[in-house]
Amino acid sequence: MIKIFKYLVQSIVIYFFFIVGRCLGIRLSRKLFGFIFEKIGPLFKSKKLVEKNLENLKGISEEEKKNIISKMWKSYGMVFIEYIFLNEIRKKSYDINVEGLEILENIIKKDKPAIFISGHFSNFELMSLIMTKKGLKLATIYRPLNNFFLNPFMEYLRKKFVCQNQIKKGINGVREAIDFIKQNYSIALMVDQRVSEGEKINFFNKQALTTTLPAQLAIKYNLPIVSVFVKRTETNSFTVKFFKEINHADFKNKSELTLKLNEFIEQMIIKNPSEWIWTHNRWKN
Repeated sequence: MIKIFKYLVQSIVIYFFFIVGRCLGIRLSRKLFGFIFEKIGPLFKSKKLVEKNLENLKGISEEEKKNIISKMWKSYGMVFIEYIFLNEIRKKSYDINVEGLEILENIIKKDKPAIFISGHFSNFELMSLIMTKKGLKLATIYRPLNNFFLNPFMEYLRKKFVCQNQIKKGINGVREAIDFIKQNYSIALMVDQRVSEGEKINFFNKQALTTTLPAQLAIKYNLPIVSVFVKRTETNSFTVKFFKEINHADFKNKSELTLKLNEFIEQMIIKNPSEWIWTHNRWKN
């Protein structure tokens, strides 16, 4: 009962914020909620977890850590309020610069599925958004929100403006993903969070439970894997970069291939540490 009440209060606050955001417009909303999250975010219990996670980022000073945390929360706030503006972001795709577009266009031209992977960088929803905007047949694997008052609305936004085919993660989701692959749909998913059913793979020189699903699907159905990175610019436009295809045949097994994907996420975090979400308990066993 307490949890239900908590979710209800959370959803009321968030819906109120969304209404305020729509009234202010996207530019002012980004500034406001970026500021709010930057100031309030560090007060939450995840502060110790964020600081502990940042210990894995070697060679940075305490001052740099504080700067990363501050910018991360600011980015978090902007991504949060951008959900209510996904319709505008999709329509105004000139605000999204695509690098490696020829890689995406080649997959569309061949009309054969591929596995697209990324992490929670900047506004990570733009990976699937830009792919469906370009005409790729796509299904996206996602983790539903725990808050059942809020989750239906978020699913509605994703289905309408990001990717119509949303697959809930889990065993049933894997079966659904396979069905989509058999219908020539590509699959997109995030691989940077801990999964209880994952395999312990090296990540920043520490063992971390990691999903092997991309590797399993690639090997079983002979599919290429494409890594994607989303970056926000100082003017709040975005760059979505597609990297060259990874061939599963170049790796001995799914573990070695998954390690390659972890290394990609690692490199992107090192390049842009303030745009990754450090609040997740990534190294929990």
